[in-house]
Amino acid sequence: MTPQNYAKVRPQLCGQETQMPSTILDSAVFRDIFTTDKMRQVWSDENRVQKYLDFEAALARAQARLNIIPREACDEIVKHCDAKLIDMAKLKEATERIGYPVLPVVQQLVKLCKDGLGEWSHWGATTQDITDTATVMQMREALAIVEGEINAIADALAALAKKYRDTPMAGRSNLQQAVPITFGYKMATLLGAFERHKQRLKELKARVLVAEFGGAAGTLSSLGKDGLKVQEELCKELKLGQPAISWHTVRDTIAEVGCFLGLVTGTCGKIAFDVKLMMQTEVEEVYEPFHPGRGSSSTMPQKRNPISSVYITAQSAMVKQLVAALLEAMVEDHERATGPWEIEWIALPEIFMLSAGALAQTRFLVEGLQVNEKKMRENLDITKGLIMSEAVMMGLGAAMGRNRAHDVVYDICREVVKTGRPLIELLAEDKEIGKHATRKQLEQMVDPANYLGVAGEMVDRVLAMRGK
Repeated sequence: MTPQNYAKVRPQLCGQETQMPSTILDSAVFRDIFTTDKMRQVWSDENRVQKYLDFEAALARAQARLNIIPREACDEIVKHCDAKLIDMAKLKEATERIGYPVLPVVQQLVKLCKDGLGEWSHWGATTQDITDTATVMQMREALAIVEGEINAIADALAALAKKYRDTPMAGRSNLQQAVPITFGYKMATLLGAFERHKQRLKELKARVLVAEFGGAAGTLSSLGKDGLKVQEELCKELKLGQPAISWHTVRDTIAEVGCFLGLVTGTCGKIAFDVKLMMQTEVEEVYEPFHPGRGSSSTMPQKRNPISSVYITAQSAMVKQLVAALLEAMVEDHERATGPWEIEWIALPEIFMLSAGALAQTRFLVEGLQVNEKKMRENLDITKGLIMSEAVMMGLGAAMGRNRAHDVVYDICREVVKTGRPLIELLAEDKEIGKHATRKQLEQMVDPANYLGVAGEMVDRVLAMRGK
């Protein structure tokens, strides 16, 4: 039975009436807006149970290799470590009764094996060993999805940065026009963040993708002198790092993953915020990708609302809140916790699923972003040249002194606001300024293309660092 078919019959298997999904992440309407099918599969019941069984199979192989359990028992256990063989209805009932799903899975595995050989499964392990290691294996799959999206977004941002390296636009400070920048520079600042996210992900994998196998209180006492040997072989089987010491109630690595996703989706949120502002009717410098009907209003036919940006805003906000819950889960009692651990069960899958949704929406947005260069240039002129006041002040400063140049240009700027006349005209009429600069020189000073600083060189540096 395929996971898709199983999902259709799961309520009946569990002895329940079919119910409509009740959350955004499993809603038949919203689920592929707020997350992705790939990420949902990673955190599904079926995949989690399979990870429990992958652990049991790996443990059996490791212990058979070390002659701790019989080879015959290993073969029989491994043969039945398939989630398709697990009765999910019985698993649900037993989990509600016992409080944890691992023991019910092990109990079913034992019964599936012939001649009592299943009794050798789970040898020396504890529930949290399997739960934590399964979570780590799920995170490994989930982070691979995240990495693919980060790489794709970085590629799209790099293409935008390169294409619009020298396209002037208004830089903005406190939502006011400040000085000219280029659209390529704007995209390269975001690309720089995603390149850092790549580096963060590369660095955290070694810390995070580590198995847990410590037994009751983490000391592997049930395996005596063979404990660390079994742990080492188990980690080899699972292709996970071996911990220096058990981490049952020291949860910094789980929290680190959450914080990383908070950073990544925070950058996605920054992109969404800027796109929303730049899509305003009065600005119109960029638009989200278009297809018929996208962003339509039910009552105003002219509207083209932001859509992906709105969803990204909600997703990134919720990830931040859930990351706080993961940080709360770090405060655990003694060697086995009473409650904080279960916070992770709730928060971690939702963080990954919402992050996947935010990344997918961001990728769609930046890969198809519509850029209006003409409007960017027009917007540079809406203040009648005031955006170039700093350039004029600096241009005149050497001859007039910076403070005097500031005061003169300040007064002229107020006159521009009052009269609506262009800055260049009032500058050219000023007798004091005329002693130090010709009209041609002033025209050079008020040309936005001549006041871009080293924006282009910075774009080049970010592009050059890719892949290093």
